[in-house]
Amino acid sequence: MKIVLGHRPDEKRLEMFRAAYPEVEFVCVGSPEEAKREIADADAYFGNPSRELYLAAKRLRWIQAPSAGIEFVHGVPELIESDVVVTNTRGAHAATIAEHTFAMLLSLTRALRFFDHAKGCHTWIRADGYRRVSGIDGKTMGIVGFGNIGRAIARRAYGFEMTVLAVDAQEVPANEHVKAVWTLDRLHDMLRETDVLVISAPITPQTRGMIGETEIRLLKPGAYVLAVSRGGIVQEPPLIAALKDGHLAGAGLDVTETEPLPPDNPLWDIPNVIITPHISGGSTLTTELMWSIFFENVGHFVRNEPLRNLTDKRLGY
Repeated sequence: MKIVLGHRPDEKRLEMFRAAYPEVEFVCVGSPEEAKREIADADAYFGNPSRELYLAAKRLRWIQAPSAGIEFVHGVPELIESDVVVTNTRGAHAATIAEHTFAMLLSLTRALRFFDHAKGCHTWIRADGYRRVSGIDGKTMGIVGFGNIGRAIARRAYGFEMTVLAVDAQEVPANEHVKAVWTLDRLHDMLRETDVLVISAPITPQTRGMIGETEIRLLKPGAYVLAVSRGGIVQEPPLIAALKDGHLAGAGLDVTETEPLPPDNPLWDIPNVIITPHISGGSTLTTELMWSIFFENVGHFVRNEPLRNLTDKRLGY
């Protein structure tokens, strides 16, 4: 049995994999050419394959995505129609992404960038500072996408004594941290009540561009937008316009429609925008959980057992 690793683990972890599963040949690849050559006779692949790479596989039965999102499937129609199973690492990133979400939100509401600049100038600016800060206690957070990441964010919002509403493409039950979870047909109802909008949904044909000018203008004046799942769900031109004219108080973007964000994109120059380079899930905890999900699934695969974190290829998550 052969498993090709598009993402290389550290040597200690790789040795552990090989010791635990001696019947498996783990092959690490470092270039597209090498991956295409090695995947030809592989039984499984760890990574997000391109269509070209997938079509080079002759006997593939399983793909383990290293992320929660599996949007790559939309570019590989042959994969969707095949019997190849796709699993993801949902749950591994949730805690860290939720922490990053609140790091951006609190940086905006407490004007930390303003005070950090004042610190660099050795300036104590208290009166102007009072006019710049605000609190989140009692505010309403609206979450688009109530999966593992959305629930982790809601749990922290509840701890800050916020009211939480959510919408999801599926009928998802509410829990103790959220006031209500609605289906996407009630998105506008949620937006009208929202002070802080969080995008934690996967990117699919249904969600791409779903937050446009109408949706942004439905948010309460002075609202914040935080995007932490995938770029392209929020349309950037109306977001930029609402930031510039003051309808939005700020935005925190870990994801953008084009990545890397081009140097001439106007988002760079808007002072009340925080931009991070798609790293909200980055942490030692995330890495450990990601590899543990894969390690467990290798065991299931070897023993011909059902795999953990199965996805629906047609839905894209």
